[in-house]
Amino acid sequence: MNSAALALAPAVLSSASVRPRCGAAPAPAPAIISSASGRPRRGARSAVRCEVASSSAPPAAATQAAKWAQTTVVLPAQRRGCHLITPQIVNEIKDDLPEFKCGMAHLFLQHTSASLTINEKYDPNVRADTETFLSRTVPEGPSAPWTHTMEGPDDMPAHIKSSMFGSSLTIPITNGRLNMGYWQGIWLCEHRDHATPRQIVITLNGI
Repeated sequence: MNSAALALAPAVLSSASVRPRCGAAPAPAPAIISSASGRPRRGARSAVRCEVASSSAPPAAATQAAKWAQTTVVLPAQRRGCHLITPQIVNEIKDDLPEFKCGMAHLFLQHTSASLTINEKYDPNVRADTETFLSRTVPEGPSAPWTHTMEGPDDMPAHIKSSMFGSSLTIPITNGRLNMGYWQGIWLCEHRDHATPRQIVITLNGI
């Protein structure tokens, strides 16, 4: 990187403990302070916490600096169908979520043969009927028109269903809780007959 590019790049500082920055000299861009979480986490996941604070902000405003938290959750392999995963998601972010009074939670599924959606959490028949709809809408078997069948007859249909529902969700955070409707729940829709564990990156941002 040449000297001109270095001069334009924002300052990036790392620390084992993150505190709001206050009283620092003004800078052309906000400082980004990041640190790896020092406490152990259960299960196969990683966590990164970040805070963004304007170096020119007065000390009183530093307490309202935007906070970030990021966690990768690994869910065990599920059978084909739609699965309610709200309890697992909330459990994995329960230590970070109360720190946000107002913000957003972004969930990103790192796979192309499963999907995420928000729908009914009460009656399991809704999940069963949704799987029926997907299976009838996207055909499988020898008569299906697909050419991509490297991993079996459910291969291409799984990719199509993944794009139909999508791989990400954004949910508001209010007073340390996911602010969803009373009947809403987070679904993991598994579109393969022989699934693998699924990874979801959860990013929290707010104040």
